[in-house]
Amino acid sequence: MMRKFAVVILGALALSGCGLFKTKDNIQPPTPLAKFTPTLTVKRLWETGVGNGAGNSGVRLQPAVADGVVYAVSTDGDIEALALASGKRLWSVSTHWREKRDTRYSSGPAVVGDLLVVGTLDGHVYAFDAKSGKPRWQVTVSSEVISPPVIVGDRVLVRCNDSHVYALAAGDGKQLWLYDRGSVPALSLRGNGTLLVAGGAVFFGSDDGKLVALSLANGSSLWEQRLATGEGRTEIQRLDDSDGSLVLDDGVLYANAYHGSVAAVQAEGGRVLWSRPLSGYTGVAVGGGTLIAIDDASNIWALDKTSGADVWKQNALDWRWLSAPAIQGKYVVVGDLQGYVHWLDLASGQFAAREQLSGKAIRARPLIVGDVAVVADDVGHIAAYRIQAQ
Repeated sequence: MMRKFAVVILGALALSGCGLFKTKDNIQPPTPLAKFTPTLTVKRLWETGVGNGAGNSGVRLQPAVADGVVYAVSTDGDIEALALASGKRLWSVSTHWREKRDTRYSSGPAVVGDLLVVGTLDGHVYAFDAKSGKPRWQVTVSSEVISPPVIVGDRVLVRCNDSHVYALAAGDGKQLWLYDRGSVPALSLRGNGTLLVAGGAVFFGSDDGKLVALSLANGSSLWEQRLATGEGRTEIQRLDDSDGSLVLDDGVLYANAYHGSVAAVQAEGGRVLWSRPLSGYTGVAVGGGTLIAIDDASNIWALDKTSGADVWKQNALDWRWLSAPAIQGKYVVVGDLQGYVHWLDLASGQFAAREQLSGKAIRARPLIVGDVAVVADDVGHIAAYRIQAQ
């Protein structure tokens, strides 16, 4: 209950970028969008809807793509499979959450081969056949699941909002190991970054500002590295969540933390290569030699990935509560709280294209599949955009 109460306090203090509150709750109004001359042609391939999306849950429901199929869920109990090329509905499963409350899907799906796994606001994990939507198994975990599960070989990894991490058997959901030594501060932002698995290790950012590495084999701790100090006179000043998604590139992990730093850390051993102050909560992206990070005022920063030095800064989207950034070829892609999707030149930070999906917030990171970006907003609209050849 303490954690839920804390989220409400944060929303009242204008942390609506964390996913709970509307524009009127912002202390700073969003910067009006300036006109520009597009240098990139973007075509909308299709648009559809999946239930009510994330609704008022505050979660970031990113779709998943596998074998040319887009999988999407909603907190009111819908799961749908759509053709990436056309948006055609291939199958759907709907369970009204008022009749079955534990089907309030909240994590965004994970899909590998013929297995689809999704978590719920009520602390359940469901597995389905990805080809038909037929149920396979379900398990109960310790708390709500608001980041996508990860499927690796014969196991499914699930992160809960109470900092527990589960390894489940992909075949039947049987628990293989449990990491329960993390801690959640009394006040914490609403969100959890996706687990990242590589080289026999599981990496994630914690609610107390750390980057953590676990053994994939048994869940034992490999190392921890602090990204934020958690210092301040009040609980709010001491917020230091590392909730954004991590990036692994050439053996180096890139991450950031609220009221903390953006850092490059060796995946093996956890040694910090460089670190610089930059408070953010959405996560980072890497393209070529450039790291993209978004600070808590919605400034977009491009940094040299080897040193952390400034490359460029774009502040024309201040207070628009941007999604996590994605890299699409030579462009940075972000969504904002008014349903706009922005493409920026990766080399210069200049605007290249802009499309509006809806008038509702886009909080989930755009999903990039080659020259197509799949974007979902908070109320269930989903669209696919293709970059046209220049």
